[in-house]
Amino acid sequence: MDMTKALTYAIFIIGVAALGGLIGVSTLPGEWYAGLQKPAFTPPNWVFGPVWTTLYVMIGWVGARKWLYGGAALLWWAQMALNFIWSPVFFGLQMPGVALVIIALMWILIAVFIQREWVRDRLSALLFVPYLAWVTLASALNAGIVVLN
Repeated sequence: MDMTKALTYAIFIIGVAALGGLIGVSTLPGEWYAGLQKPAFTPPNWVFGPVWTTLYVMIGWVGARKWLYGGAALLWWAQMALNFIWSPVFFGLQMPGVALVIIALMWILIAVFIQREWVRDRLSALLFVPYLAWVTLASALNAGIVVLN
């Protein structure tokens, strides 16, 4: 891999992980979230940081691939925008109903991205499968919170 490509991968991975981390730290679950009724399948809070860090590295890698080689780049950017606004809406504005709409749209964009890239760029599609699985769980958690509260 030449230096320009390596730099592109580094920028995307560090950028996505750093921005995701910054948003996460600025919208930490607080007393409001602690007081909500949550579904029985809610993972412990400590799970979210490592999972999102790993996913953000994979999402950044895929973003670099779309930047360098084309493909479903607009879908990548659109799902990323929704990803980055979900936490501020859910935790910051304390609007789980609106956040549910956002995460549902994000889930659709991730699924369409996987479908569109499956033949053209199988690696990018495969790297988004764990992301889709996690967003599926997060969507169910968000929906459960809406129903229970």
